[in-house]
Amino acid sequence: MNLPFKIVARMIRSEKKSFSLLIMRISIAATSISIAAMIIAMSFINGFQEVIANKVFGFWGHLRIQRFEPVKSGIAENSPFFRSDSVELLLGQHDGIASFNSFATQSVILRSGSELEGVLIKGIHDKSSLAELSQFLVKGSWPNLDSTAAVQELAISTVTASRLGIDLNQSIFCLLIQEDGSAPKIRKLRVSGLYKTGIDVFDQVYAIGSLSFLQRVNNWDKEQISGYEVYLQEPKEMDQLSASLFPGLPDGLTILTLREIAPEIFDWLGLQDTNRYILIIVMSIVALINLITCLIILVLERTNMIAILKALGMSDNSLQKVFLIYGAWINLIGIALGLVMGIGICLLQEWTGFIQLNEESYYVQTAPVSIHAFQVILICISSVVISFLFLLLPSFITRKIGVSKQLQFR
Repeated sequence: MNLPFKIVARMIRSEKKSFSLLIMRISIAATSISIAAMIIAMSFINGFQEVIANKVFGFWGHLRIQRFEPVKSGIAENSPFFRSDSVELLLGQHDGIASFNSFATQSVILRSGSELEGVLIKGIHDKSSLAELSQFLVKGSWPNLDSTAAVQELAISTVTASRLGIDLNQSIFCLLIQEDGSAPKIRKLRVSGLYKTGIDVFDQVYAIGSLSFLQRVNNWDKEQISGYEVYLQEPKEMDQLSASLFPGLPDGLTILTLREIAPEIFDWLGLQDTNRYILIIVMSIVALINLITCLIILVLERTNMIAILKALGMSDNSLQKVFLIYGAWINLIGIALGLVMGIGICLLQEWTGFIQLNEESYYVQTAPVSIHAFQVILICISSVVISFLFLLLPSFITRKIGVSKQLQFR
């Protein structure tokens, strides 16, 4: 062990009852809290973004192909068109697409007694669509998609069920609004299941039914649909695939990403990135200020020792190295404790879910956690590197202390 390391080891052992020990503990605590806060913030925001994105994509897919109707909003009823072999061939041959399904939408009014509620029925025909929706089912089952079923079924959200005052297996009247302004068609449906996504724009607007029911009640051809919902292998390729698929679509059709259909949700998720960066910057500044202050105090407390070592022939570089090693030791202890604390709290939340949230505001009941090893390693390594660079500043004080200062501070 060379001389600077030996001196640091003696300094650590000699500070068991000194004021420097208190300052050192405060600095370690500040560093560990900052590291833990950064790890927790990253993991919680990762969890929010992944869980909510999975909910959105699970309900509507990543891309939607429909008629080009610029005056309609993303949650409005879509006009029908005939299935396109060219579109289905285009989607089926693309490696980035996991699956796709046809759907139809219809604006209706649900009536139970004197209660009325307007919803948009999403009609599906493929059981693979139900597999994507399975995570949202709370009670009962999804509607029977068989077009020959004696009783037509409908799955509604728990929000809609509460407003209508109905429960599972009860009947409701469905008033189908006609575009030509004629009297609405009335059909009696049975509530087969209740679902809950936790996302208001879905729970308050949509009901799930069968495509064949909407085709029959609207006198559509069996080949008429409102669009295709497309599920991708990699959600991050959503924008690129949308741009690459658009030129191959027939005239009159367009392709939309879920970000374009539900921008308010993705804007909220994007805001979490901003919050994450602000928190990391603030915690980093707090940790650095505490570490620098701690080292300055330790240097000033050791003024006599510095002067004596210089008198004995120790160089400024070696003295500076002593306090850099000392500061790095304090920093590494803080980082290690913060790493354990941060990962520990994240794992505790993942196992117990002790942090509960208002689902209406955050779209989830329990705060989700997703620990990314790369992010944790990056936080620790960057903290070590940045702290070391900033520790150079207070360590330069040792160069300004001459042998004569020893008498002044004694």
